[in-house]
Amino acid sequence: MIKQHVAGTVYGVILNDSVSLQRIGSLDEAPYKGAPKAPVLYLKPANTRVACGAQVSLPAGADSVEVAATVGLVIGTAAGRLTPANALQAVAGLVLAADLSLPHASYYRPAIREKCFDGSLPISSVKPRVDLAGLTLTTEIDGQVVDSRSLSELIRSPAQLLADVSEWMTLSQGDVLLVGVRYMAPQAKAGSTVRISADGLGSLNFTIAGAQA
Repeated sequence: MIKQHVAGTVYGVILNDSVSLQRIGSLDEAPYKGAPKAPVLYLKPANTRVACGAQVSLPAGADSVEVAATVGLVIGTAAGRLTPANALQAVAGLVLAADLSLPHASYYRPAIREKCFDGSLPISSVKPRVDLAGLTLTTEIDGQVVDSRSLSELIRSPAQLLADVSEWMTLSQGDVLLVGVRYMAPQAKAGSTVRISADGLGSLNFTIAGAQA
């Protein structure tokens, strides 16, 4: 049985949806000099994780934050060298997540300060698996819908993404693979209330507090 709350390592992936690729423009020029040929991963360390209902404090000097809604695949058994046909068999459940980032214009340098501040990953408890093919994520800020995205926009489907990642690294039980976030996601300001929802997965709610002293 997988635990109700995430305890393993959380991995994210960028540039895995068509909207992000359109927004970032050509990757052929400097500094990128070519589109990635494999999933581009990053970590959301343990200090970033907070539960539904949390109050997230922004780092000193910040007055807004990008709110990128996504879904996480919770790994139920050691997953290595999977194929798209069997990859989802290694998934024990799903989580709703809000990958918070301080606004930044480039993916060329690792955005550690921007993506890894305390509380920058509100995440739900683990939910049973649902069909992800046409799942739509809705983001509301202060009661207004500011974004709606379908997982049908993903470049690599959840099964393909998991297979591609597990080709060169083994994911452990309890790890989470976020399926992708939009570049230049909607922004919430200090004092805002945020709600992310999806059919079959319920909702994830949190508030943005002012900057840390």
